[in-house]
Amino acid sequence: MEKNELLSKVDHTLLAVHTTWKEIKALCDDGMRFGVASICIPGAFVKQAAEYVGKKLPICTVIGFPNGYSTTGAKCFETSEAVRNGADEIDMVINIGWLKDQKYDDILHEIQEVKKACNGKLLKVIIETCLLTKEEKIKMCKTVSKAGADFIKTSTGFSS
Repeated sequence: MEKNELLSKVDHTLLAVHTTWKEIKALCDDGMRFGVASICIPGAFVKQAAEYVGKKLPICTVIGFPNGYSTTGAKCFETSEAVRNGADEIDMVINIGWLKDQKYDDILHEIQEVKKACNGKLLKVIIETCLLTKEEKIKMCKTVSKAGADFIKTSTGFSS
């Protein structure tokens, strides 16, 4: 695989709690220069980043991040606001507690509701594989697919 092809598959991400606009702007510049798939940033920066990059670079943000404990309503609100502010992609963290309690229908419903709130934008669902058994990984892949999400992601990077 050539370098440019590889870069076009990367979500260039900056989600540290101390992130500043100056750092987000540099991430945007790098993303545009290297032709990455998207930049993934905190929701508070979506509007400013979307205005800065225009349509040159997809903007992704995280919902229910990093622990997935937000209510379904809160995740839907976050998603709707992010889309209104210019997000092209949403990375949603599932509620791991629900998974451990085997509340698969609740997880399915939540993903479906967030997908509706995406208003046609991409939905990627983070399942935190480092916390799951093999059986739970299989169950979540099936559940996420059934719910209509566009991608499954393995980790936030915060639980490992």
